[in-house]
Amino acid sequence: MMKKLNLIFFTMMLFLLALSGCAKEEQTKKTASEKKVELTISAAASLQNALTDIKADFEKEHPNVTLNYNFGASGALQQQISQGAPVDLFFSAAEDKFQKLVQDGLIEKKNGTDLVGNDLVLVVPKDSNKGIKTFEDLAKADKVALGTPESVPAGQYGKQTLDMLNVWKSIEGKVVYGKDVRQVLTYVETNNVDAGIVYKTDALTSQKVKIVATAKEDAHDPIIYPVGVIKSSTHTKEAKLFYDYLQNDQSMKTLEEYGFKKLK
Repeated sequence: MMKKLNLIFFTMMLFLLALSGCAKEEQTKKTASEKKVELTISAAASLQNALTDIKADFEKEHPNVTLNYNFGASGALQQQISQGAPVDLFFSAAEDKFQKLVQDGLIEKKNGTDLVGNDLVLVVPKDSNKGIKTFEDLAKADKVALGTPESVPAGQYGKQTLDMLNVWKSIEGKVVYGKDVRQVLTYVETNNVDAGIVYKTDALTSQKVKIVATAKEDAHDPIIYPVGVIKSSTHTKEAKLFYDYLQNDQSMKTLEEYGFKKLK
């Protein structure tokens, strides 16, 4: 009888130990799944306001993931990624900058998509009295702000527009170049220039400038914002999570509220 009781006791102890081991393993798995992750998102400067709002919503839903944005000119960001900068996701304001990374194998085509579009506009200071109302009127300006065409997509589109309107050659000597669209906008806001060419989305964020003209769509290359996961990301799962989140209805609504255009 005693031997039987000892056997039952021993069996129960083994069962409890096994149960305890399973519980610890489950807790370890849970802890691992809740591990804090930081993502680096390189994004065009024109996306700053919209992505800041989206960040708050995303982090509320996914408290274990922190988004760190690196805003700048798409060309400069693309070069940083090409040179090995640790980035998890790229949100570009230009298709060609994005496609360069796809061609170089740094972004897989299946993990990239064209998300939104934008308009190119001419802005002047709110209290301007220069009489600038069209792109052709830039001849009246003493200084015109434009993003550096080689690295700033808005600058590239702006130059294409001015070339098509036969305005570029007459104002080339008056151009003050900005490192991104936000700097161009600041030049106009502070009256350091008489006019500037920026995206509609940037112009809408400012109370200090007014839009006087919108470039025709056929005056420049299509303004498309592609987004994709960087192949070398050390947090592919979380990067894909944010990539998918950017395409949901809530994120698209936020982007549209800031003036971006839905492509699909």
